[in-house]
Amino acid sequence: MDKKYVKDQLNRPLKDLRISVIDRCNFRCQYCMPAEVFGPDFAFLPKSELLTYEEIERLAKIFVELGVEKIRLTGGEPLLRKDLPVLVKLLSQINGLRDIGLTTNGVLLPKYAKELKEAGLKRVNISLDSLNDELFGEINGRNVGVKPVIKGIKAAQEAGLGVKINMVVKKGLNDSEIVPMAKFCKENNLQLRFIEFMDVGSTNGWKMDDVVTKKEIYDLLSKHYLLEPVDPDYFGEVAKRYRYEGSDLDVGFITSVSESFCSSCTRSRLSANGQLFTCLFNGNGHDIRDFMRTGVSDGEIADRISSIWNGRTDRYSDERTEETVANRKKIEMSYIGG
Repeated sequence: MDKKYVKDQLNRPLKDLRISVIDRCNFRCQYCMPAEVFGPDFAFLPKSELLTYEEIERLAKIFVELGVEKIRLTGGEPLLRKDLPVLVKLLSQINGLRDIGLTTNGVLLPKYAKELKEAGLKRVNISLDSLNDELFGEINGRNVGVKPVIKGIKAAQEAGLGVKINMVVKKGLNDSEIVPMAKFCKENNLQLRFIEFMDVGSTNGWKMDDVVTKKEIYDLLSKHYLLEPVDPDYFGEVAKRYRYEGSDLDVGFITSVSESFCSSCTRSRLSANGQLFTCLFNGNGHDIRDFMRTGVSDGEIADRISSIWNGRTDRYSDERTEETVANRKKIEMSYIGG
């Protein structure tokens, strides 16, 4: 496939596409979809507004032609979308797409992991913010214990999927779980990603005081493990990685707050209803769905996407201030998929 590589105003290529397939979730995690906001009466997207699998496949092919090499399926909880392996199968057949991943809370993986792997899924990132049942139930807002997620992790491993664990760390909530989580992941040969609590959206009550920085987590881990820095595998790799001495297992940090990586960000995000977002922290989406449904050609869609990316100047984490945190319009993580 001949790719038409596009770059933004800061010379950043378009390499990664995150596709939210649904805005619903079976959890109500405090930092993403707090129950007091996303209650029983919350109006989620009707099915007619969601991109169909055929539309997602069409757009994915166009994005790949523009330089995208990796796609990650997100939500909400993506496994709530009916027949998700059908979509994975469609995407896996796109020439030039190197990698398909999935971010999930893991609860439904025992049911779907084998089928997803057979359809062409490469790996999963599973959210797990505590190993303590009571605390984890508090964080996920559904009083779900750790065991269903552990079952999902094992199901993914048994299916042959690559597995990473995502842990969002919030000061005073689950920072006591940092070392236990590292120990659990090391013992079970799981890659671990510590994620700094971010000011995504406007419903999670973010404050800088709640952030546990990468340096703080690293310093704590260093009291228990010898860690060696690992060079990035590719331009735009988000995680800052360290290898446990004497092993080939690494632990990584997503440092959007304390150590910005805007300069190498290659990610675009497609919401479940077909809005294109050029930054996790930018609340201004660009309509792709309705434009596509007017009967335009693939070339016209490609031109629209290229124009949006060519005009991109986002570098929110470089520019984060009290004013931007308080006043910038942002989209909720549950809508855009993180």
